[in-house]
Amino acid sequence: MNTILVTGCAGFIGSNFVPYFLEKYPKYQIINLDLLTYAGDLKNLEEIKDNEHYIFVKGNICDRELVENLFSMYDIKGVIHFAAESHVDNSIKNPGVFIETNVNGTFTLIDVAYKQWMEKPFVHKKGYEECRFHHISTDEVYGSLGEEGLFTEETPYAPNSPYSASKAGSDMIVRSYHHTYGMNTVITNCSNNYGPKQHDEKLIPTIIRKALKGENIPIYGDGKNIRDWLYVLDHVKGIDLAYHEGKSGEVYNIGGHNERNNNYIADKICKILDELHPKNGSYKDQVTYVEDRAGHDRRYAIDATKIEKELGWKADENFETGILKTVQWYLKKYT
Repeated sequence: MNTILVTGCAGFIGSNFVPYFLEKYPKYQIINLDLLTYAGDLKNLEEIKDNEHYIFVKGNICDRELVENLFSMYDIKGVIHFAAESHVDNSIKNPGVFIETNVNGTFTLIDVAYKQWMEKPFVHKKGYEECRFHHISTDEVYGSLGEEGLFTEETPYAPNSPYSASKAGSDMIVRSYHHTYGMNTVITNCSNNYGPKQHDEKLIPTIIRKALKGENIPIYGDGKNIRDWLYVLDHVKGIDLAYHEGKSGEVYNIGGHNERNNNYIADKICKILDELHPKNGSYKDQVTYVEDRAGHDRRYAIDATKIEKELGWKADENFETGILKTVQWYLKKYT
C-alpha cells in the first residue's frame, strides 16, 4: 500500500480529486490533512468517508509536530499539496493569513518531507527514491496579460495581489528544494477552475445562487475581465498525470483553452437557468455592476501545450458542456 499525504481535500479541487484518485488507484492510501476552515467542508467527501483507504486528519499544515507525526506514523511516500487560502478579496483584507498558510505551510510540508525522505542533499534514504512532492499552484502568479499572448511555463512571475504573491512564494520554496536538495518535485499552475463543490463565494456559484434568490448578481467593474476556465475534473486528470508521469523539477501549466469574460459567464448562466428553472422574465435582468476589485488583473490565459505534448493531457470539457453540468449540480444544491 502506497500512502500519500493530500492536503486540503475538503476544499473545492481536493474534494473532486480524492474520489477520482481512490477509484482509479485502489492500491493507494490517502491521508487527508485539512484544517476545515470556512472553505473546507467534509460534506464534499461524503462519497468516500467510509473508504478503507482514506483517513481524515483535522489539522494545520503549519503545525510541524503534527506533520512530522503523520509522516512517521503512516510512512508517507508522496505529497499532493492543495491546501491554500485562495480568495483574492480576502487576501486584500487580511494578507497575513495568506502568507502564513500558503508560504509557511508549504515550507513546513516540504521541509518535513525532505528530512523524512532524504539522508542529505541529492541522497535519498533507501526505499524513498521515488517519493514525490506535488505542489498545486495558480496562473495568477504570472500577473496580468494584455489582449494577446498566453502564460507559459517560462513566463516571469509578476503577482499582483497578496494571494498570488503568497502562491508565488510557495512555488519558489518548492523550486528551491528541488535545485538545492535534489527533491523530486512537480509544480502545476492551473487556470480558473469551475464545477461541482466550489465554495459559494466564488464567481460562478455566486451568480447561480444570487439568481435563484432573486437578488442582484454582482459583476466587478465593466465585466470584461477575462479568465481561462478549466472544468475541475479536467484539472484533476492533469494533476494525476503530472504526479505520476511528470519530470522531476518541472512545471506544468494546466488550462482549459476557454477564455471567457465575466459578462459572458453571467449571460450564459442566466440563459441556462432561464431554460432549466424558468421564472417571469430573464435572470439576466438581475445583473448589476459593482465597484471593481483593487488590483483586478485584466486577463489570464494559459498555454497548456507542454502538458499536452509531454504527458498526453487534454481537456474533455469545453466551457459550454462544463458550465451546463455545473449549473445542473448547483440547481440541485440550491433548490
